[in-house]
Amino acid sequence: MRFLSPLGTAKVKKSRLQYNLCRFLLLLLVGILTVTGCQALRSGVEAGKVTHITFWHGVNPPPNRDVLQKLVDKFNQTHPDIQVESLYVGQQDQQMPKILAAVVGNAPPDLLWFNPTITGQLVELGALIPVDEMLSQSPVKKEIDPTLYSSMEYQGQLWSVPFATNNVGIFYRPSLFQAAGIKAIPRTWEEFRQVAKKLTRDINGDGQIDQYGMFLPLGKGEFTVFTWLPFMWSSGGELVNGDAQNAAGVMLRDNQGAIAALQFWRNLVQDGSTMLSGPERGYETDPLISGQVAMQINGPWNLGQLQTTNVDFGVFPLPANQSPATSIGGENLFFFKTTPTRQQAAFKFAEYTMSEEFQTELALAAGYLPINLKSRTNTKFQEFVQRLPQVKIFLEQAQYGRSRPIFPGYNRISDSLGRAVEAVMLGKSSPEAALQASQQRLDLIFK
Repeated sequence: MRFLSPLGTAKVKKSRLQYNLCRFLLLLLVGILTVTGCQALRSGVEAGKVTHITFWHGVNPPPNRDVLQKLVDKFNQTHPDIQVESLYVGQQDQQMPKILAAVVGNAPPDLLWFNPTITGQLVELGALIPVDEMLSQSPVKKEIDPTLYSSMEYQGQLWSVPFATNNVGIFYRPSLFQAAGIKAIPRTWEEFRQVAKKLTRDINGDGQIDQYGMFLPLGKGEFTVFTWLPFMWSSGGELVNGDAQNAAGVMLRDNQGAIAALQFWRNLVQDGSTMLSGPERGYETDPLISGQVAMQINGPWNLGQLQTTNVDFGVFPLPANQSPATSIGGENLFFFKTTPTRQQAAFKFAEYTMSEEFQTELALAAGYLPINLKSRTNTKFQEFVQRLPQVKIFLEQAQYGRSRPIFPGYNRISDSLGRAVEAVMLGKSSPEAALQASQQRLDLIFK
């Protein structure tokens, strides 16, 4: 018979304890793998069969990103074989270098959320796949607002699908109108100019302006151009000559509509009734919410955020010169050349974003106008419009909407036009001289 010392006994006990612990962990691991395997089998997804796709976007303001992420999460939960990674990559002006670098480096995202003006440039780079065939086989095709097809088509093919649509109007603070004794909404440029003057006030009597009538974007970026173009169109101006399909058809020199629009914005600045935004930050609503300004140009994507504040707000159409006009905005989804499997998965997600369900939820939570016709007649959306009549202004104003060109080189046009707007706003140039300089710059580039 063998006798163990107390130390030996302790070692045996320790050894048995380690053995039992390892056995327990092994059984637990097997159980986990078994459950996971069963779940995978129940969901119909085999190991390694999940398709991961990346989705780049620049959705703003931040609360709208939260809305989008919840909808993306919902898709991922209901489509275990496709997992979408939604990535915010900055405002659209900030996105361009990243997009071009990704294309040149052969590492593009699967899906890109961007305004349609980028279409021609990406097609010219050979970065996109056309979506005609996939869309023709999709049941959601007949639900898309047909007026949006002009933003999807270039050179006889469809290169994107719509994600959301919008246009721009004037957001204002009714309480500030009332305090200034303004009872009527301005409809013309001259009426608007006078109202902006009345709304510019030294409220506390210290000799300093506490409240400006108008907030205008400063900078040469796309937001400035996007919000300025309706004023040119309202004055009879055109950006390109006739049916021009390339940037060589741009006509800024002696463009009387453009001259009138630049002069109108300059008048608002010279009157002292306008606060200029920070550089390239004209989309921000903080000055309107705080009461520093009484009016600003913006779109329905702010409706969700403004509803969460305690401030009063309203919307009215852009004031007209010769005729009503607004810019049709919104973003489309672009499909990059990756692999057939990932391209099909990306389109599956895009179908979801175009669906009545997604579009209705996005509209209710973020304020975007639905691109889906069924969504616009959806009971929930109709109740939302009745509850928030500001939405109706954008829906009604859409009939006067104009789209920006989508041919290659639009980014150069926008940059040159943005420089002209900025120079005039800062008093560095007259409208005529600024447009002449922009035209000369574009002629050197394209001709």
